Amino acid sequence: MKWLELLQVAGATLVSAVVLVVLYSLGVRLTAVAGDAGNKSPVLLRSVAYLCFAACGAAVLFGIYLIVPYFTK
Repeated sequence: MKWLELLQVAGATLVSAVVLVVLYSLGVRLTAVAGDAGNKSPVLLRSVAYLCFAACGAAVLFGIYLIVPYFTK
């Protein structure tokens, strides 16, 4: 068995899962903070939150692209 490749896949999976969770939770947090009444720039915070959601969605779509064999032909 190729143990080094297994460790590489496990490491890539762990890193990508952490990145997705951090992006999504940062987007949720920024959306909540942008809704507070005492904020100076809610538009900026909300746009950064939407960018986090977009990056999370792009990472998910890229993962689907890598998994589905129809797209890599």
